[in-house]
Amino acid sequence: MLSNLELGLYVFMLATFVGLEVIRKVSPLLHTPLMSLTNAISAISVVGAILITSQQGATMLSKTLGFIAITAAVTNIVSGFLITDRMLKMFKRREEKK
Repeated sequence: MLSNLELGLYVFMLATFVGLEVIRKVSPLLHTPLMSLTNAISAISVVGAILITSQQGATMLSKTLGFIAITAAVTNIVSGFLITDRMLKMFKRREEKK
C-alpha cells in the first residue's frame, strides 16, 4: 500500500509530466491566455499552502514548505501579471507626437 507521501510524490510527478506536454503543444498566440490560467492555478496553490501552514499542530517542516510554496506562487502570480500587462501594451496604439 502506498503511503500518503508516496502517493503525493506520484501525483506530483505525473502532473509535472502532463503539464510539460500540454504547455509544449501550445502555440505562441495563446501564450497570454495560458499565463492567465497559470495565475489562477497559482492562486489556488497559495490558498492551499495558507490552509496547510495555518493548521493547528502543523510541523515546522510543513510550515517551512508552506512558506516556500506561498513565496514561489505569489512570485509567479505577480510576474505573470507583469508579463501579461507588458504584452498587452504592445498591442495598444501609440499616440502620434505633434
